[in-house]
Amino acid sequence: MHTAAAIPGTIPIAHCGPGCADKQYTNLAFYNGFQGGGYGGGAVSPSVNAGEKEVVFGGNERLEELIKASLKILKRAKHPCFASGKPNNKGRIHLPVSPGCNIECQFCDRKINSTEQRPGVTIQILTPDEAVEVVRQSVASMPEISVVGIAGPGDTLATPYALATFRLINKEFPDLIKCMSTNGLLLESMADEVIDVGVSTLTVTVNDVFPETLSKICSRVRFAGKIYEGTEAAELLISKQLTGIKHVAQAGMIVKVNTVLVPTINNNHIETIAKTVAECGALLYNIIPIIPVRGTAFDAVSACTCTEIDDARRKAEKYISVFRHCQHCRADAIGVPGGIDYREQIYQNRITQEQTFSHG
Repeated sequence: MHTAAAIPGTIPIAHCGPGCADKQYTNLAFYNGFQGGGYGGGAVSPSVNAGEKEVVFGGNERLEELIKASLKILKRAKHPCFASGKPNNKGRIHLPVSPGCNIECQFCDRKINSTEQRPGVTIQILTPDEAVEVVRQSVASMPEISVVGIAGPGDTLATPYALATFRLINKEFPDLIKCMSTNGLLLESMADEVIDVGVSTLTVTVNDVFPETLSKICSRVRFAGKIYEGTEAAELLISKQLTGIKHVAQAGMIVKVNTVLVPTINNNHIETIAKTVAECGALLYNIIPIIPVRGTAFDAVSACTCTEIDDARRKAEKYISVFRHCQHCRADAIGVPGGIDYREQIYQNRITQEQTFSHG
């Protein structure tokens, strides 16, 4: 246990009774000079807490469950947008390979520029091959990079480029955590593909679970070649989101849910949204205050106050862990969230023509 604990990024696992693990770690962390709480946190190393039943019948199932749980802790600890507590100084790369979207949100305006600091904005659209080259340059310059994510600027499952990019990255960078964000409309039908390409952390944006309210935020959905509007669109989207979350969570994926907080529209539903997605298997919840964008249907909506944000988070925390360090990252962000963004250094020699939302 002493040797394993000394290896950076390692969580020792004890296949024994609870007293044995406690005594071993007490010896390591206190009698030998306080060594801290370990990479995964806590005062002792994880133990299967084997009892009489496990001694007689082997306890392999308990051990497998503990290994899976510990791996989730490791991945969350290495991910700047999934770690609990204070920011962890881990870096990420957002690859803007997904130009199109299949839903119409009233607050969204996807753009190509280098000035706005918000989701849905990128300095350019990359092809999957170009994205791999961006990863090469970024990892070579920034050893703190631990995550490759795709978060737009459109929806990652509305076009095939995100999954194609992950397949390429897996070949060259198998140790980087693969992360993806989606509106969830196609998650139910594409869950197995998302799992197969190695995505282990997934963010799904769920802005309400009441169709009448969601229809005010998302006015139109395109699904299976048909356009849906109003509450019909909202009902379809909610159903697909929740079913998709259940599927990937049951497969062992770490799921975070984002909700854009819109005062006077969904602020009174945050508690219900949090409870619902937690029951579906989500482990983390991120409440994003709306950014009123000029030219959108919600450009006149008042920005959230600190009191409104804090109130929403407190309500959500009754049911699910709440992430509090969101930086409203762009679709092309590179670096440690909240720190220096290296996107301009990486992209400066790549912009050779006027960019559009297309790979053609």
